[in-house]
Amino acid sequence: MTEQRLTDLGMPQRPFAITLDVGSSLANHTGTWRTERPVYVSNLPPCNHACPAGEDIQQWLYLAEEGGYEAAWRRILADNPFPAIMGRVCYHPCETACNRAEIDEAVGINAVERFLGDQARVEGWALPTPAPGSGKRVLVVGAGPSGLSAAWFLRLLGHDVTLRDAEDRPGGMMRYGIPAYRLPRDVVDEEIARIETLGVHFELGSRVDDLEPLLATYDAVFLAVGAHVGRRAYVPAGEAARIVDAVSLLHDVEGGTAPLLGRTVAVYGGGNTALDAARTARRLGATDAVVVYRRTRDRMPAHDSEVQEALDEGIRMKWLSTVKHADEGVLLIEKMELDETGFPQPTGEMEELAADSLVLALGQDADLALLDGLDGITTTGGVVDVDPSMMTGRIGLFAGGDMVPSDRTVTVAVGHGKTAARHIDAWLRGTTCPPVPQRSLAAFDDLTTWYYSDAPHRVRPRLEGARRAGTFDEVVQGLDPESALFEARRCLSCGNCFGCDNCFGVCPDNAVKKIGAPGPGGYEFDFDFCKGCGLCVAECPCGAITMVPEE
Repeated sequence: MTEQRLTDLGMPQRPFAITLDVGSSLANHTGTWRTERPVYVSNLPPCNHACPAGEDIQQWLYLAEEGGYEAAWRRILADNPFPAIMGRVCYHPCETACNRAEIDEAVGINAVERFLGDQARVEGWALPTPAPGSGKRVLVVGAGPSGLSAAWFLRLLGHDVTLRDAEDRPGGMMRYGIPAYRLPRDVVDEEIARIETLGVHFELGSRVDDLEPLLATYDAVFLAVGAHVGRRAYVPAGEAARIVDAVSLLHDVEGGTAPLLGRTVAVYGGGNTALDAARTARRLGATDAVVVYRRTRDRMPAHDSEVQEALDEGIRMKWLSTVKHADEGVLLIEKMELDETGFPQPTGEMEELAADSLVLALGQDADLALLDGLDGITTTGGVVDVDPSMMTGRIGLFAGGDMVPSDRTVTVAVGHGKTAARHIDAWLRGTTCPPVPQRSLAAFDDLTTWYYSDAPHRVRPRLEGARRAGTFDEVVQGLDPESALFEARRCLSCGNCFGCDNCFGVCPDNAVKKIGAPGPGGYEFDFDFCKGCGLCVAECPCGAITMVPEE
């Protein structure tokens, strides 16, 4: 109907935007009233943000949920050479940060990582190829997770890498500090063997005591000496008291020379090592193992999952208690109480506790003796000071893992090794590492969660507590393929497009164009047609679209 006809009928004329001839070049095009326009974003998922190893968790989950297991495994290797190990011993802070926990339960990221790591072991997937040789030689001291990680990434970057360790077998605290029921040794051996296959030269049973000549021989040195020295607290004891430290106990068990602990064992401490020592004592034949800790469970530094595993195996917990004296077959225990700040205070109330031996698990320190006499090195609180590139005060000498200020976990150590390797590579080439691009954190409030159905996570099976206490067989089992695929598909893809087609389907103006395969980068907006209504933003499940002011 023409505008004149509308006037003749006494009807108001239609707005300019809908009176255009559909055959004209301006038909259906956006007018000048749009104040905001939508843009696709790639925000930082909270799981990635929380990972100490810097894994691109969301990306490898995206690959895994399509059944691309090998591609997912290779994406993990870009940041972490030990998926099967990490899938067993990492305390998965990524899951604590996971937005899915606000809907039902966090995605079982750690379980899927273990599945991918084990698939690689079964399938024998080929390793990545190192870059062309750089002609530079790097020495790594310490074959624990940090040193092994650094050696892996330095070799991939094309450097000639030698790794030296005082022990006869590589692995550091992964082998000599984590019991086999948590981390089977065949898993450790197979994932470490890849590093040697890649071309890293191992020199085992070779303790480093003098760094000066090595600094002159190699182009760079990375120190990754683990915390193998158990802290000794003064506990008054009779001559016949049997006292050992937890670090030595776990080391000797791995070496086949476990000490005789007796039938009743007390472990003094509240960390994960204390629980490992108590659970190991039970496997060595103790009929009763009790953890003595001066605070309460909610203040225990050990992870709650480890506490529960110990309780399931019959380990007793004696909270608010401290050891005052040790004698043959008996400990004198003083009861404690927490003050208003949560600090334990003595009560003067004593009791006896039967114990054939006392295991001290009061913390661990790194042996820094190899740094004695080196110029430029400074330490604080028993750890080495390093700059953001992980270089010490001595040029060309880098450090990471347990011997620098940080949390002491396998995941943190692996992250240190990767970070140090990239900075060492840049330093050797006379450049600097490019800064990590800053991305906005993908918040839960940015998601349109009603698109996601409830899907409680799949629980990894475990050996029964009564069965496992007498064996070092692995306690926590892996997911089957069906459960692993289901778990990967629970990922919300926070802040990043996963190709659901919602924006394409809901746009009232057909302003969303497909430019490739569905997924990240598979769409674009045609702003000749977009009215800026924001419907695509409102209906994007993962918060991968936002509105910005019109230019």
